[in-house]
Amino acid sequence: MERILVVDDEVEILESLREFLTSINYEVHTAANGSDAIRKVEDVKPDVVLLDIIMPGMGGFDVLKKIRDIDPDIGIIMATAVADEELARRTLNLGAYDYITKPFDLGRVEEVVMIKMAERRG
Repeated sequence: MERILVVDDEVEILESLREFLTSINYEVHTAANGSDAIRKVEDVKPDVVLLDIIMPGMGGFDVLKKIRDIDPDIGIIMATAVADEELARRTLNLGAYDYITKPFDLGRVEEVVMIKMAERRG
């Protein structure tokens, strides 16, 4: 089963994405902060990470860089409540696969995750 790690400091978002992604047959793990996310990446070895950009402590950009050091093939989809074209460009330049905004359109989340999973399968 394909594994997804959802990283967000908002518990409601973690739970709603866990419930949704589990319902469409993904193994879902969660992390509420950047350092926990790094540990989970090392332990769980997810195929895709849905990663919040703005979090207290270690922010999404720092987590993205560390994940890239651990495994450059993990598909990273950045998420934020701020719709900002420059921010989107920066995430992609740092190696993110895509960028989505909150509140989440679950259809869009499913689409982006499915495309990245298909690419990983080759």
